[in-house]
Amino acid sequence: MAEDVVRAFGFLSLGTRMKRIGERLQADTQKIIDQMGVEIAASQYPLLAAVDRLGPLAIGDLADAMGVSQPGVTRSIAQLVDLGVLRAEPAPDDQRRKLVSLTAQGQRLVDEAKEAIWPRIEAAVADLCGKLDGPLLDQLAAIEDGLTALPLNRREPKP
Repeated sequence: MAEDVVRAFGFLSLGTRMKRIGERLQADTQKIIDQMGVEIAASQYPLLAAVDRLGPLAIGDLADAMGVSQPGVTRSIAQLVDLGVLRAEPAPDDQRRKLVSLTAQGQRLVDEAKEAIWPRIEAAVADLCGKLDGPLLDQLAAIEDGLTALPLNRREPKP
């Protein structure tokens, strides 16, 4: 097996390493969502959760609330509107702005996720990170090793 140069470079490649961990977590999360028979991408759930939590929002405000780029949010919103889980309508005070809200189907999806999917993902990540202690680079190594040993979708919630 080749040397893991991203890990070996320590703080120099921290951004790459965090991205790698994020991609692994996202991929494992998608496997859990797929097992539950839901046709929403793992990357789209935070958008639905934000609208559920904060209520109807302008696209720019939604991007700010999530800490991501507005073009990315706009693309995701278009996909979720096409799936029938979000609606994007002109704001009453400014027709140039669009307010994003959950449809009835979207609210059902979020409610089901809160009940069955999100707790499973949260428990799997808590299990993965439960014994972390010490310096950041060691913790990142433990997270990566934990994901390799047992991906999120194979972790069972502990009673």
